[in-house]
Amino acid sequence: MRIAHVTATFPPYQGGTGNVCYHNARGLVQRGHSVHVFTAAFSGVQAYEVSHGVIIHRLRPMMRIGNAPVLPGLTRVLRDFDLIHLHYPFFGGEMTALIAWLSHTPLVITYHQDVLLTGLMGSIEKALRRTIGRVTLRSARRLLFTSLDYGRASYVYAMLRDREYIIDELPNGVDTQKFNITPSSTGLRKKHHLAEDDQIVLVVAGLDRAHYFKGIDIFLQSLTRVPPKVKAVIVGDGDLRSTYEMTAERLGIRQRVTFAGRVSDEDLPLYYRMADVTVLPSTTMGEAFGLVLVESMASGTPVIATDLPGVRTVVDHGNDGFLVKPGDPDSLAAALDKMLADGPLRRTMGNRGRAKTEMRYDWVRIAAQLETIYQQVLNESRTRRPISIHSEQ
Repeated sequence: MRIAHVTATFPPYQGGTGNVCYHNARGLVQRGHSVHVFTAAFSGVQAYEVSHGVIIHRLRPMMRIGNAPVLPGLTRVLRDFDLIHLHYPFFGGEMTALIAWLSHTPLVITYHQDVLLTGLMGSIEKALRRTIGRVTLRSARRLLFTSLDYGRASYVYAMLRDREYIIDELPNGVDTQKFNITPSSTGLRKKHHLAEDDQIVLVVAGLDRAHYFKGIDIFLQSLTRVPPKVKAVIVGDGDLRSTYEMTAERLGIRQRVTFAGRVSDEDLPLYYRMADVTVLPSTTMGEAFGLVLVESMASGTPVIATDLPGVRTVVDHGNDGFLVKPGDPDSLAAALDKMLADGPLRRTMGNRGRAKTEMRYDWVRIAAQLETIYQQVLNESRTRRPISIHSEQ
């Protein structure tokens, strides 16, 4: 198959959507397909390159709204593909659906998460969602959620009335060779001035406004409720980092929190293996899955996450981690206390998490599932009547 993926962000930008697109594309190449990725250009990155067999085109945006670029160049390049795969929400990416419709090319959409904004931007987003967003979603031959649980809870579910049959599930994944259970060295502890008897709680998150829902402030509040020997390492960067640093200072825990900034892909697994537990404290359905959870599990490190649709499908509460109430620092602190007080429990949970990722979330398995979905879509497109994007009244 000759496949096009369209995404607003892509590595080296650190974000879940782009990383998922990258691994989807790379896995399909390994299965013998020709895959092109179309994304936005940005300073310091080549406009055209081939990485692990994936052909990457970075187009000049006409404008950007946050992480969402408007890419008029898509009209010139999305030609002669067997299938187009759009990673959405991507305000500006809706033209992908129009191009697919005009060229009679089957469209698959991965719906990554709800966009939850307030004020004027929230009103604009809602208007776009209910108009061109609705048309875009309904035009897909297959609409993929990371879990059916998240799909049913998402605000877009109501837009799919009488087209529920296009909904399918494709979880995010993890490279279980890269993220593994090799014993951690002491190098990172020395680098960040952490004692051998410190207990390490890891958070991996974007610290920019686009990822406001990551719950860093809730996590910092929870840290004030656990013993001083518990130290936090926060991996990630962004325009809100200084705000979080000031919050830690105000709470009196600045000396217990290491802001490690962005780390290389090569070093990230070392951070998971150094940690005693990884926390995903997200507060809204802007979090649909949590790649950090499966990365941590694959590294043999247990997790604590908030009980949100989608996220709760990754963590088996009490078996390979804990789920806590969103936005509740007391609930998170209690789970941290329980996890950190019981070494055998952590090891057992870590081993169970590793086994789960090998069986369910390895990117190799995800690529095989995606290939099957594509084949089904292509078979259906040869026999199905033209798409009607309107609800039957």
